[in-house]
Amino acid sequence: MNYPHRPVRIGERDAALVRALKHRLNEALGLHGAAALDIGDPAFGPRMRNAVRLFQERHVDTQGRPLVQDGNVGVLTWAALFGAASVAPRTPSMPPLLARAVQIAGVAADRGVREMPRNSNRGPEVDEYLRRTGTPPGHAWCCAFVYWCMDEAASALGIDNPMVRTAGCLKHWQRAEAHGATRLLARDARRDVSLVQPGMMFIIDHRKGLGHTGLIERVEAGLLHTIEGNTDASRTREGGGVYRLVRKVGEINRGFIAYRARAALGSLCVSDGARGVDRLQAAPMQCLPQT
Repeated sequence: MNYPHRPVRIGERDAALVRALKHRLNEALGLHGAAALDIGDPAFGPRMRNAVRLFQERHVDTQGRPLVQDGNVGVLTWAALFGAASVAPRTPSMPPLLARAVQIAGVAADRGVREMPRNSNRGPEVDEYLRRTGTPPGHAWCCAFVYWCMDEAASALGIDNPMVRTAGCLKHWQRAEAHGATRLLARDARRDVSLVQPGMMFIIDHRKGLGHTGLIERVEAGLLHTIEGNTDASRTREGGGVYRLVRKVGEINRGFIAYRARAALGSLCVSDGARGVDRLQAAPMQCLPQT
């Protein structure tokens, strides 16, 4: 059974969904006889919630990290119950510009770009990322790295870079819509992680004007596979290199930015969802022929 693209919790009204969950929980927890959840009862009540909590206590997500023990069957708990293949992304493909930007970011991660010297916000590549945004050397550079990737991709495709030219994560968030992007709020992504699509940029707000950003390479089993600059394996915003990381959607507290790629390769990529609003509708990016 595939994930329904929303958390399943106490009071769930989909009887078939509840029965399937009860059956799987009985299997996973080894519940038999009087201890087993009643599959004939279509209600998600307190007893079932306790069973979900017990499962969450005993199991980990697909990356081996503890599950949140809240009694709700979110995307990570669902993947642990039914397998990663049961959480299929809605839109696995990317428009050409975003695909090229992610590819370029991946090359930087594979090359092991690092600050030189350590903890300096400097180095040949880092200085170039910052220069591309018009920012002096020595500043935080995660957003500059994303801009550089987009700029290199746009140049390779012979189109304009639609991204806001800035090294500031929160400034990017504030100005993205004016540059033709759509914003997906963090709360909406937590409700349905399938709204997060490859090629999007995540924004974390660390308060006091500080933030962090990176590119979504793919979404698997409810987890975000990212490529980020100015970070390290601890997922800090003050790390010294370009890394591939895995994050839970709950780590992203501001939201995601989706750019509509400009005309390239004979097509125009636009969103089926509402434009100019702070919420990305549950619709894929589609490439439409130009007319």
